[in-house]
Parts: sequence; C-alpha cells; structure tokens
Amino acid sequence: MIGFRPGVIPGIAVLILLPVLVGLGVWQLDRAEQKRQMLAAHQLQEISAPISLNQLEGQKDIAYVRVKLQGSFDSQHSLLLDNRIRDGHAGVEVLQPFYDQISGLWVLLNRGWLPWPDRRIAPAFDTPDSRLHLNATVYVSLGDGLQLQDVAASSAWPRLITKVDAKTLWQQLGRAGLANELRIEPGPAAFETQWPVVSMSPDKHVGYAVQWFALALTLIGLFIYLGVHNAREPHNEPKHHHA
Repeated sequence: MIGFRPGVIPGIAVLILLPVLVGLGVWQLDRAEQKRQMLAAHQLQEISAPISLNQLEGQKDIAYVRVKLQGSFDSQHSLLLDNRIRDGHAGVEVLQPFYDQISGLWVLLNRGWLPWPDRRIAPAFDTPDSRLHLNATVYVSLGDGLQLQDVAASSAWPRLITKVDAKTLWQQLGRAGLANELRIEPGPAAFETQWPVVSMSPDKHVGYAVQWFALALTLIGLFIYLGVHNAREPHNEPKHHHA
C-alpha cells in the first residue's frame, strides 16, 4: 500500500494558498456576471424612452437609465476629468453643472472627451449659453465611487480632477443636485462620447478565473505528487556497525 507523506511545510502552504487561489477564481466569475448584467441593462435602456428626473427618483436601479433634461449649463464651475485615454491619445472629459428647469435639480453632466496633447496649454471648449433640451444616461460606477479630489489645493475653474463626487460638489456650491454623474447623448452640446460600457469584457474575467482555478489544481497536483514521492523514499535510519 502506497503511503502519503507530504510534509508539514507543504501542507501549511496548501492550506494558505488554496483558499486564496479558489477565492480569486470565484471573485473573477462574480465580476463576469456583474459585467453581463451591466451590458444587458445597458442594451435594455438604450431602446427605452427617456424619463424625467422626477420619475428617476422612483427607480430602484438607475444605472444606464435615460433621462430628458431641459435647462442650461453653468459654465463657471467646469470639471476636467483627467487621464482619459481614447485610441491611444491622452485627453479629458468635460463635466459641467446643468440646471434642469423641470425638476429644479442640478445634475453633473459629462459632455464627453476632448484631446489634450499639450499639458502646458489648458483644453479649450465652449459652453452653450442657450436653453437646451438634452438626453443623458445615468452612470453608476462599479469602482470605489466618485470622489472630489484636491478641492482645497485648487480653487480655480475649470478644476482638474481624477475622480468626481457630485454630491460633495453640490454641497460646496450650496445646490440641490443629483448624486450621480450623467453622460450626455450625442448632440450639439456633446463632445466625443462613445463611452465603453465596461472596461473589461465578461469573457476576460472568465479567462482570469480559469487561470486561478488552474493554479489551484496545479497546487493540489504538486501536493499529491510530493506526498506520494516522499512516502516512497526510504527512511534514513542509523546504520549499526558490528564488531
């Protein structure tokens, strides 16, 4: 009968590493399912009619819901979302407060992407000063949430940021506004839009999950091999010398 003697250290290593590898695989599968749900929700909302901000308050899941706006921009408090790459080119996304006259609420409207090839020169853009009828989509991040950054360090407008917290912005400006970012749909007031729905496809998450599970199986295989191999090795016993 073949014994099994892997040793203490390999046993401890398996006890520590195996749950980590399996957990990472399960986490990637969960992320893949989240991305599938986001893509499905986005496709469904694309064909739905836009609703008012007042109607939005009754929605349980507001991600990618289309809304209709009627009002004007505040050109004095623009935000430039930095580190936005499009087709290998560096740029910013322009976000501006927009007052919706129907609901009486402010929204932080992302007008899209602009190239920024020379960081020594601030990006130039125009803001419509007339009353507008716009459609936009509610954006809900899967990350750590939106945070206003370096507010105290920079009081000049437009303000360069890397993450945006619309709720904090409204508190600073003393306005009642929607806590989520809205992304404008293509039109006269939009720059380059075409935002990706997800940064990584569900298939890629599944691929990463397979890799983690493969590493877990490899670890188990090495553990079994080591246990059987050590059991087959003869014990080192002290030799007795006869006089």
